[in-house]
Amino acid sequence: MREWSFTLHLQEKLTEEQADTCDGLDRFNDGRIGRVESPGHTRFTCLFEAELLTDAVTEALDFFEDFPGVLISSVEVPFRAMWENGMATPAVVPAE
Repeated sequence: MREWSFTLHLQEKLTEEQADTCDGLDRFNDGRIGRVESPGHTRFTCLFEAELLTDAVTEALDFFEDFPGVLISSVEVPFRAMWENGMATPAVVPAE
């Protein structure tokens, strides 16, 4: 297993109600995903174990299946994570 570090960027900042819901769910409080708020933007830093990056991202995206209206706009993989996992270049994987 590899550890994958990446960031999920939301299309829109979470509303207060959505943030409260997120805070109350165990899956957002197990240490693998953390919410970062800034003016006009919400992102989630993620650290998941999986064989493949796509498996780690899929698992993280599953956390959001109960949030109607919360859309992920992009997945950012930092250079450090790419280097540590033997990948040649940093990547940003846009949502389909």
